[in-house]
Amino acid sequence: MTIHREGKASLIITLVTLGIVNGILWRYGASDIMLYISLAISLILFLIVLQFFRYPKRLVSNPNGHEILCPADGKVVVIEDTIESEYFEDERLMISIFMSPINVHSNHHPMNGEIAYSKYHAGKYLVAWHPKSSTENERHTTVYKNNHGEVLVRQIAGALARRIVNYMNGGETVKQGGELGFIKFGSRVDVYLPVGTQYNVKLGQTVKAKVDVIATLSEDISS
Repeated sequence: MTIHREGKASLIITLVTLGIVNGILWRYGASDIMLYISLAISLILFLIVLQFFRYPKRLVSNPNGHEILCPADGKVVVIEDTIESEYFEDERLMISIFMSPINVHSNHHPMNGEIAYSKYHAGKYLVAWHPKSSTENERHTTVYKNNHGEVLVRQIAGALARRIVNYMNGGETVKQGGELGFIKFGSRVDVYLPVGTQYNVKLGQTVKAKVDVIATLSEDISS
């Protein structure tokens, strides 16, 4: 277990801020009980931030072109056919994964292939489970393409999240399980697949990035 690179600055800021608060209390003669309470609360807050930026080491044992790995840790909250209006402009199977503040928040490539599209959108900060969060919240859309088809992954900021990190540019070739990006403090990831795709998850299921296969695409469409 390591700490994600996106968390280093946040951890330093948290540590310095808590140190200043406790230093002020000590400097102005707070009672021992008050200092103990403040130190205990500071430790808890620091551990919360620390666990949020944890980055577990997980290996993709058998990269596969048609199996779609889960891109995020969290809970499956939506499985439905819906219109994807930004890129495909047609009906797609959407699988949504809600990431609570206690989940690991790094995001990963669900498949091997080329980045066919990558675009950031500024937006609102509705709660992540709001029906309009997918189209109105701050978000970043990434489309993967290989011989089995195209898959869209949308990172969506939640009510607490204020920054989406995405490391991709269009035209790059990526490997399944590689790092896509990071979302800070609660969020959601939507995956759009061709209608009729066989999916392997159910509503309410807890899933892990790079571990669980959430769907299986059809055979090579180029053959």
